[in-house]
Amino acid sequence: MNVDRILIDTSVWIEYLRNRSSNFSNKVDEILSKEEVYVPKIVIAELIQGAKSEREVSIIRDFLEAFNIIDQTEDTWFKAGDLSFNLKKKGKIVNLTDCYIAVIAQENSCRIFTFDEHFKDIQKSLPISLINH
Repeated sequence: MNVDRILIDTSVWIEYLRNRSSNFSNKVDEILSKEEVYVPKIVIAELIQGAKSEREVSIIRDFLEAFNIIDQTEDTWFKAGDLSFNLKKKGKIVNLTDCYIAVIAQENSCRIFTFDEHFKDIQKSLPISLINH
């Protein structure tokens, strides 16, 4: 069996944590059970930032301990800045965080599972693979 490396973006985690009984949650559960899930530290920070209580922060910390936490290389932020700059030259404004997530996914050979449409613009400038939801 070939296992994929999947980077799950903040937008997907938020939907998953809010609606645990939806068809979408079943798809995420299937990915969680069959694939290697990778989570960049910046996604953890975004989830904690959006938490509504100390209890939610605790749940996020415990929940994410089950996955592969990834961090940047020496050049990740430089690559993200270059990507953002090149997209801007093409008339596409993409926030730096999304550029960073795309670069770190590429560095770790991960497909990206996201709801954020900016990743389709990024995909035209950086060879990344997206999961259709």
